[in-house]
Amino acid sequence: MIETAMVLAAGLGKRMLPLTKSIPKPMVKVDGATLIDRVLDRLTHAGAKRAVVNVHYCGGVLIEHLKDRKTPKIEISDERDALLDTGGGIVRALPKLGTRPFFLVNSDSIWIEGAAPNLSRLAAAYDEAHMDAILLLAPVAGAVGYSGTGDFTMNSEGALQKRNEREVAPFVYAGAAILHPRLFENAPPGAFSLLRSFEQAEANGRLFGLRLDGTWMHVGTPEAISEAEDAIRRSSE
Repeated sequence: MIETAMVLAAGLGKRMLPLTKSIPKPMVKVDGATLIDRVLDRLTHAGAKRAVVNVHYCGGVLIEHLKDRKTPKIEISDERDALLDTGGGIVRALPKLGTRPFFLVNSDSIWIEGAAPNLSRLAAAYDEAHMDAILLLAPVAGAVGYSGTGDFTMNSEGALQKRNEREVAPFVYAGAAILHPRLFENAPPGAFSLLRSFEQAEANGRLFGLRLDGTWMHVGTPEAISEAEDAIRRSSE
């Protein structure tokens, strides 16, 4: 059981303007619920007892919103003094996360579940002895609101290889993973991208993936919200 999580919520949300003029992106609502609450509800369902949430832009708004939440128990990693990017934000939060593997979820990660909850599937697939990271991957084909060229290829054992610059890959990172703290043992100080750590794990043969069961939605702009809401409503018909 993975009982600790980190939620990345410190982005600037520029692509979501004007909705993020006075609120952080995690507070944007999709189909009546904020992105951050959707993520935290999923984590609770998967068995997470604690969630470390990092904050930067409009951090006070997010802290106020989360102050009364009981499950999972919220701890704030305050980054209002500096932009640390995804990797640097995790490194700052490591003292709160502890020494055991933890869920990592982007605050804007949103998907429609398939037959089984994906975070629980991710936890069941994680093998601490052989993995530093296991990523939830969405097939590019069928993803809502995504027009990119993918991130990874995956072999029959689930091992991942990053897409080469001029190639197209069948899977895109869905913004959810399980990471072991040892992944950051040689991390640089200050700001750096989590992609650096993924590349290190891949080089060591310890980066794996799990195909998302359901429909992943990329909610990067105000226009993408209506696409996601349409997909959610269709799934409940």
